[in-house]
Amino acid sequence: LGVELDLFRIEEEAGPGLIFWHAKGGLIRKIVEDWLREELLKRGYDLVFTPHIMRLDLWKTSGHTGYYRDSMFGPIEVEKADYQLKPMNCPGHILIYKSRLHSYRDLPVRLAELGTVYRYERSGVLHGLMRVRGFTQDDAHIFCMPSQIESEVEACVDFAFAVMKNFGFDKFEVELSDWDARHPENYAGKSEDWHRATAALAATMKHLNIPYKTIPGEAAFYGPKIDVKLIDAIGRPWQLTTVQFDFNLPARFGLQYVAEDGAKHQPLMVHRALLGSVERFFGTLIEHYAGAFPLWLAPVQVEICPVSEKVADYAKHVAETLKRHNLRAHLDDRNEKLPAKIRDAQLQKIPYMLVVGAKEAEAGTVSVRHRAKGDLGPKPLAEVVETLQREVDTRATS
Repeated sequence: LGVELDLFRIEEEAGPGLIFWHAKGGLIRKIVEDWLREELLKRGYDLVFTPHIMRLDLWKTSGHTGYYRDSMFGPIEVEKADYQLKPMNCPGHILIYKSRLHSYRDLPVRLAELGTVYRYERSGVLHGLMRVRGFTQDDAHIFCMPSQIESEVEACVDFAFAVMKNFGFDKFEVELSDWDARHPENYAGKSEDWHRATAALAATMKHLNIPYKTIPGEAAFYGPKIDVKLIDAIGRPWQLTTVQFDFNLPARFGLQYVAEDGAKHQPLMVHRALLGSVERFFGTLIEHYAGAFPLWLAPVQVEICPVSEKVADYAKHVAETLKRHNLRAHLDDRNEKLPAKIRDAQLQKIPYMLVVGAKEAEAGTVSVRHRAKGDLGPKPLAEVVETLQREVDTRATS
């Protein structure tokens, strides 16, 4: 569907697992990201940007070279120093937090970034948009006091459910991923830290009355996590949202804040990604809607189909009117018969087709077709504009 609808491609000339976003896919991505950024600001996050490549020593400090080396690309030598394409955004956000000493009054500090990361996935596991080598995470890291940790995790879970509702998902599964106590060498931190962190996440889920399954051995190396899997329209689960507790990185980087008693204390840290990655989330959207995106997300919302060249001026007027009202309209002015234009618009899964002929031009109307409901009959142009705007504003999903 990605290729058929001209949304994205993977180009062998460039390499496997690397996504080229075409104009239509790029437009949907912008809509998703714009909505997310607005929500982040409303919910008290600060938006930041960090480099795609940083010194390898930073990744030694974080523990990634010890626990995550197999998923990282090789180092790059620059002026006799080794640099690393980032597989995660967390060390960059830690450096921003660490750039000045924080007071307890500053906490929680919530840093968010749509940050592109690079991971060495073996070619055998690469799969469309779902498993790639370069992708953009809607990442955030929250630095807080122990007394704030449960409310911050709750807020992350609430945000995750808001994302699902907004994009039309109403079914999900929740998992609590814990460490494998039989193999502590695969994880950072002490066993008591793991037990305390896992208990805090479990308490949050119980407080929210959210059913969950505990999955041993699926935690990140630096802490346990809550995973939310969306269930798409035909019942398939997709791993997207992750909320991770981290007691390890604040210690490794010597993070501090000045507490109410005047002493310096170590903050706790929460990693969270709601979409998971923009690429995987977009792939899930395509699958969920089978490419027939709701009106507010559709790259082309309305196809204008003139019956003949005789009504070309009126067809242009209809297109300009829709665009003036911020509706994404395309005028099919090809020298093709009407059934062919309608068929092509259907194949492109465009939500609405407006047929215009001599009668419509004379009456100032359009004949409305919906991709699923078929012919809806002639309607005044102003009424159609108002109806479409209302459907966009309410983010209707059908």
